[in-house]
Amino acid sequence: MEKNPRCLYENDIDSFLAMDKDSVFGKLCERYHGDAQTTTREAWEGEIEILQKELIPWKGSEGHIVFEYDIPRLGKRIDVVLLLRGIVFCLEFKVGESVIHEADLDQVLDYALDLKNFHKFSRDRLIVPILIATKYPGRTTLIQESVYDDRVVNPLRTGAGRIAETIEEVLRNYPDEGSVDKNWIISPYAPTPTIIEAARTLYESHSVEDITKHEADDVTTDKTIAYILDVIHKSRERGEKSICFVTGVPGAGKTLVGLDVAVKQTYQGSDKPVEDEGAVYLSGNGPLVAVLNEALARDNFAKCNERGEKKKLTDSRREVGKFIQIIHRYRDNMLAKIKNPVENGVLEIDPEKAVRQKGSGYGEVEHVAIFDEAQRSWTHKRLADYLKRGGTYGNKLKVPNFPMSEAAFLIWSLDQREDWATIVCLVGGGQEINTGEAGISEWISALNDRFPYWKVYISPQLTEPEYAEGKVNELLKDNPNVTYSESLHLGVTLRSYRAEKLSAFVHSLLAVDGNAAGIYAQIKENYPIVLTRDMEKARRWLHKKVRGNERTGVLITKESARYKPLGIHVLLSDDENAVHWFLDDKKDTRSSNFLEDAATEIQVQGLELDFTCLLWDADMRFENGQWQYYCWNRQKSQWAKLEGSSESKQEKMKYMLNAYRVLLTRARAGMIICIPEGNAHKTASGFWEDSTRLPEYYDGTYRYLKELGIEEI
Repeated sequence: MEKNPRCLYENDIDSFLAMDKDSVFGKLCERYHGDAQTTTREAWEGEIEILQKELIPWKGSEGHIVFEYDIPRLGKRIDVVLLLRGIVFCLEFKVGESVIHEADLDQVLDYALDLKNFHKFSRDRLIVPILIATKYPGRTTLIQESVYDDRVVNPLRTGAGRIAETIEEVLRNYPDEGSVDKNWIISPYAPTPTIIEAARTLYESHSVEDITKHEADDVTTDKTIAYILDVIHKSRERGEKSICFVTGVPGAGKTLVGLDVAVKQTYQGSDKPVEDEGAVYLSGNGPLVAVLNEALARDNFAKCNERGEKKKLTDSRREVGKFIQIIHRYRDNMLAKIKNPVENGVLEIDPEKAVRQKGSGYGEVEHVAIFDEAQRSWTHKRLADYLKRGGTYGNKLKVPNFPMSEAAFLIWSLDQREDWATIVCLVGGGQEINTGEAGISEWISALNDRFPYWKVYISPQLTEPEYAEGKVNELLKDNPNVTYSESLHLGVTLRSYRAEKLSAFVHSLLAVDGNAAGIYAQIKENYPIVLTRDMEKARRWLHKKVRGNERTGVLITKESARYKPLGIHVLLSDDENAVHWFLDDKKDTRSSNFLEDAATEIQVQGLELDFTCLLWDADMRFENGQWQYYCWNRQKSQWAKLEGSSESKQEKMKYMLNAYRVLLTRARAGMIICIPEGNAHKTASGFWEDSTRLPEYYDGTYRYLKELGIEEI
């Protein structure tokens, strides 16, 4: 038996049964990376002893057994995989347990779903997850495939002494499954991890290969990462300042690219950060930073405890906080170094407030800063107004007459380094969702006007209309330091692993360009989108869809106003609520899975769920062949139509459209859109019972989506 990097032990069943128990145990220990904990070693001994008894009926069957099978790039291992008569059995042991816990059933089902969705040689196989609580007295007698018609059997449960009975019953029910591919154990494996799963793996390993690999051949995350790292290398070697603009469709992996570049640059394959080579990942998205930080800290804390290391959760939070930071705090730290008040519109370092260091000068310690969602950086007016009254982050420093936009100031901050620096801007097209967000044009204007010596590396897609209103070519035409590269565009969505064309469909739906129905026809078999006018039906659809530890949730725009009659509340905007909503399990009422609190575009941008419900309110309506926009007037308790050609109103309309763009692209596996019927009832006096929810406010949008071919349930 040769060593296989995908597992700790694998063999044909005959050889496994013939081997001494201690020899099998020795192989597991020998190939385990690090020192296995006592509980792990005891569990292995128990599993080996049990299976060498229970698998005797299949001696001579040409079956195969695999211990601790690795799920690449997701940081998971399946206790035992049994390949027998064409069926893939996933066995999860709970040694010493006599009770079946729901969380344990979810765990073994998750393993089965990972294999079904992402493991090439398992896609057409029957997959049977079995939970083995060794002291459990009974076993499952009903063998039944799930309702999803994907050849995954509903999780079975059994005690140690009835494993053989359980397997035999499955084989009787499925006698003609053929055989499993002989290369099953080294099958291509193409997971699309959630941003939280991927970030955990990135942070724990400090070196990740192909974490964003996908089934599609044209996914370019690896190429993009390599290109950026090469720009960083050249900037260091030449003593240059450089900036990269990375574009991508929603869900294409921009955040993962940013995290991966930060990890690779900081650690460079080592277990510890490389001195004076650091990179920091920065985002203005408070919920994203909070959720990622807490997910990484919880995971790091748990793994350290498993290894026997004494560590507090607060220690893990502190470590992670150095790696992923809120952009405003980074900005405020630089603000504390300037001469205040600002004179003649020129920012200068106050040498009494900062220490000049070799190489870094008055800049921060990192050479490389990655700005996620760079299009959301603030305009000059918003930042100046904010600093005039004193910010809400950091030291609440007041800076009257601040002369720069946020983009210009961030470039200025890196420009304070005297040796070299690289900025990576991750740019989502059409995703500015707040008033005062400058879009990408402000970055380019700052480079042209204030930093003409910076080298600019840019995705050709940045010239498209959804970026800087299509003015990029005009803005850059006189800049001699521009290099265009296709490597800086991520054109394939990773979030929706079942629907590469989801972003194109959403773009067409919102643009009303006549192509949406055709695009939807191409994706609907693999990526379900359904329509309802009943919120309770939407909840039932979501509950039936999610399995194991998949996540679901209700989404709504921040401009929505009339959702309470449907039994929905909007998630409070502080970061702690976002952490509970995204990370807590399905037994916690604060979890997204309870479908009670709806998150807005502000809270979910950059994050994702498996299945979503988009509750479409009357703020954006399809009327007379186009979108019309309405704002809620709280004083008058009525909707007011937003119209006019002023720049502020046009900007507001763009933000409202982009909010729906963000919400329509949050689901990895499918979504239901709920468009309420409104209230058609009148009082005895003949007046509307609820004039804020008239059916006509919703019917046009409902008809438009139905005409695209979206089925109503």
